Amino acid sequence: MAQLMEYLEKAVRDGASDLFFVAGGPAFAKVEGQLVPLAGEKLLPAESSRLIDEIYSMAKRSRDVFLVEGDDDFSFDVPGLSRFRVNAYRQRGSMAAVIRIVSFDIPDWQEYNIPEEVMRLAELRSGMILFSGTAGSGKTTTQACLVDRINRTRSCHIVTLEDPIEFLHRNRLSIVSQREVAVDTKDFISGLRACLRQAPDVIQLGEMRDMQTIQTAMTAAETGHLVLATLHTGGAIHSVNRVIDVFPANQQEQIRMQLSTVLRTVVSQQLLPDTKGGLVPAFEVMHLNDAIRTNIREKKEHQMAMALASGAAEGMITMDMSILKLYQEGHIDRETALKYAENREQMLRRMGK
Repeated sequence: MAQLMEYLEKAVRDGASDLFFVAGGPAFAKVEGQLVPLAGEKLLPAESSRLIDEIYSMAKRSRDVFLVEGDDDFSFDVPGLSRFRVNAYRQRGSMAAVIRIVSFDIPDWQEYNIPEEVMRLAELRSGMILFSGTAGSGKTTTQACLVDRINRTRSCHIVTLEDPIEFLHRNRLSIVSQREVAVDTKDFISGLRACLRQAPDVIQLGEMRDMQTIQTAMTAAETGHLVLATLHTGGAIHSVNRVIDVFPANQQEQIRMQLSTVLRTVVSQQLLPDTKGGLVPAFEVMHLNDAIRTNIREKKEHQMAMALASGAAEGMITMDMSILKLYQEGHIDRETALKYAENREQMLRRMGK
């Protein structure tokens, strides 16, 4: 395993976020958003297969799921180095893998520029908080920071259902039970149903992927639990619509009513290139006030957007407000701010140029 360890050590040393083994090209690391070759030689299919075999051996994991399904998610630790999250898959008949480098320590929320308005959500005792964004936008990191805040400030039982586990939480004031899908429980819905019999106060879910999981999560939020869940979608309002659209048309009115009752906040985020060659997150935060709850029930998405834009006094943050703040503080340049702005003309006016 000398070659695999060399790649892992170099990726960690260089501050990479991901490591790629795909036949036909060299091994790559993603450093500050850019792909950097770790060696000059191309990986042949036999070499990529050998590396994937070594990863499974290091993780002490059977390849059965991978061989049957064609892809597999899991994680493993290298003591003294880092934790790694793996997606192994087939492409063009050969084996490949993408490895996410995850620190053993919970990230510092201030270093990751997570707003205090998001961290204050740790004070909630019940209801649902949705974290949305595209894959790799930092949702898991934000969730981990929030769980860590709860762990350090409250005495409660936190149950996480993850696929796979990324950040490891030590018990502080709270007890944290971390369950990995396919290792500790069959799937999300089975784990979530069992979780409700484990006296949880806080439930952290990975992505809500199906109607059953969403329905059970909303029921858990209704019955006095705090539920933190993620969606692969962009924007707070789009996230609300995504949840509703999962259900058949004849159930959507009921779901709108239920969601408007249990949902507390939607946090949507994306990563923007910063002025130092790295990435910095921008956040949209929509707290559900009476107006937004009514808008959800009455299908008035355009009015929801207006309520979000006018909700700064209640701690709400639009994506463009977050982007403008990053620009004003020098984290991003003017071109980046305009490129990612939802309303370019309004952004130009706010910049005063």
